[in-house]
Amino acid sequence: MTSKKQAEEEKLERMRHSASHVMAEAVQSIFPEAKFGIGPPIEDGFYYDFDLPRPLTPDDLPDIEDKMREIIKANQPFIRREVTKEEARKLFSAQPYKLELIEELPDDKLSLYQQGAFLDLCRGPHLNSTGEIKAFKLLNIAGAYWRGDERRPMLQRIYGVAFDTQEALEEHLKRLEEAARRDHRKLGKELDLFSIQDEFGPGLVLWHPKGAIIRRQIEDFWKDEHAKRGYELVYTPHLARIDLWRTSGHLEFYQDYLYSPMDVEGQKYILKPMNCLGHILIYKTKLRSYRELPIRYAELGTVYRYERSGVLHGLSRVRGFTQDDAHIFCRPDQLEEEVISVLELALFMIDTFGFSNYQLLLSTRPEKYAGTVEAWDEATDILRRALERSGLKYDIDPGEGVFYGPKIDIKFESALGKAWQGPTIQVDFNLPSRFDVTYIGEDGKEHTVVMVHRTVLGSMERFLATLLEHYGGAFPVWLAPVQVRVIPVADRHLEYADKLETELKNAGIRAEVDRRAERINQKIRQAQLEKVPYMLVVGDKEVASSTVSLRLRSGEQLASLSLERFKEAAKKAIASRAKDVAIPG
Repeated sequence: MTSKKQAEEEKLERMRHSASHVMAEAVQSIFPEAKFGIGPPIEDGFYYDFDLPRPLTPDDLPDIEDKMREIIKANQPFIRREVTKEEARKLFSAQPYKLELIEELPDDKLSLYQQGAFLDLCRGPHLNSTGEIKAFKLLNIAGAYWRGDERRPMLQRIYGVAFDTQEALEEHLKRLEEAARRDHRKLGKELDLFSIQDEFGPGLVLWHPKGAIIRRQIEDFWKDEHAKRGYELVYTPHLARIDLWRTSGHLEFYQDYLYSPMDVEGQKYILKPMNCLGHILIYKTKLRSYRELPIRYAELGTVYRYERSGVLHGLSRVRGFTQDDAHIFCRPDQLEEEVISVLELALFMIDTFGFSNYQLLLSTRPEKYAGTVEAWDEATDILRRALERSGLKYDIDPGEGVFYGPKIDIKFESALGKAWQGPTIQVDFNLPSRFDVTYIGEDGKEHTVVMVHRTVLGSMERFLATLLEHYGGAFPVWLAPVQVRVIPVADRHLEYADKLETELKNAGIRAEVDRRAERINQKIRQAQLEKVPYMLVVGDKEVASSTVSLRLRSGEQLASLSLERFKEAAKKAIASRAKDVAIPG
């Protein structure tokens, strides 16, 4: 039985799908020669792809919206009919993209929908009439390759949103404004953290000094926590012989994400898409006893995966990225406890970085998989038991396991409520079998190990994007690239400011002096724009009394205090990894 909530969601999806058709009709009325791609509903809205005689600009959107309102007011019915492929070819003879879709459809009978003068190839369903479309807004225009293939024509995509009430639409638009303010690409440029430049290559990140500071804090914390839990740090090269990836199954199951092989002295090498094979070979350098297990190797390893240019997106979708990777080699009787330990570490990391809301998903066997059904079922049962023993609620994500085994995914929410992919825990019976990864058991015989692939952050690139969005660039003091900005009121106060900077740095606090010949208000404003947690303003009074005047990036101004008192409070906030900027008492 369909619940009321499901029924409402389905109606909203139909409305958004219907709105995309109304938008297409509006575009057709303005550009009769338009060629049409596809126009599906998406989360919160819809889009449609067009091949048009000229590039659209934001100024075109109000005109398209006006046409849409006319169509909605006319209350045109959505009429469904079925035709043969031959009839469809005639009806869409002037629409090359539709003709391509028609040829790929398996059945001879196709469904069409028409409202007013607009006819589209579509499965539906739709609303009864255009008049049932409620509150909508066109947002922006973007380029989109046909079928997501950069070798195909670039179409113009118009995005819109639609809701069942004007109030819901306005609330959503407010959220979009906040999301734009927190966009990690915008903040990364404003705060001088990273860049992605065409000269270097799309999807390849250049970490600037301030971004590198944040990354170092994350990595140092990561290494320390792993060392406490018995992980050993390893390093592996960026490329390896192609035969390794043939043995592993990546050439068969992961081909679309691999870069073309390169020839090195007659041998084929590829850039590594994963770190796991290097860890396997390290394990295999000597015979292992059951008494040594589990063995846990950890690596902040950079990997390379081909992503189409059309899906690249700032730090969240790149072609080269550094995984906080680790692989656990254990006996079958140790597996459940190891998964429980990884879950504990993952949730500890999430909490430390300030994420309190998260969702756990148990991803099961996909359509294409390696190994036996029995091994998959056993691994899935172990993951399920580990979740239940940990007292964690989870949902099943059918068919979303990786080709070599089932997994647990943890998605955490940013302050905007957006879910980001974070920790993942994957059980693998496949690679140990393919590479003959064994240990000598208590019985003196060789046994195949069980392998756990896991990350607890995801990747350094995507995790920084998440942090930027979550904090809006105002990082907790322990992560902030510049923790203290010393602001002299005039040049005569520079000597004292330099002394403060030296003392703070010696105390392990990242500090710098604003030596610019600017007015004091401008210096304070700049520090606030750069999200610096603490500002120490020093003038005649502070020099005379050997104190500092403390301001927070929020604009709050506190009473003067001694440098020692400030250092103590700042060091405490840094050491405790406080999520908010601590105010000295």
